[in-house]
Amino acid sequence: MSTYDAFRHFADSWGLVMMAAVFVTFTGWTFLPSVRDAHRTAATSIFEPEDAIDG
Repeated sequence: MSTYDAFRHFADSWGLVMMAAVFVTFTGWTFLPSVRDAHRTAATSIFEPEDAIDG
């Protein structure tokens, strides 16, 4: 089995599982109650005056 075939087999099986797990983790992260305030701040920051924005 060549190196290409080994990597291809891994990507077709465990690579897909790993990408799905990362997708579910990142998607679920956005719905955690602990990050709700940070998301609200980011969503409404365009309505604040420029001098009130930290940075």
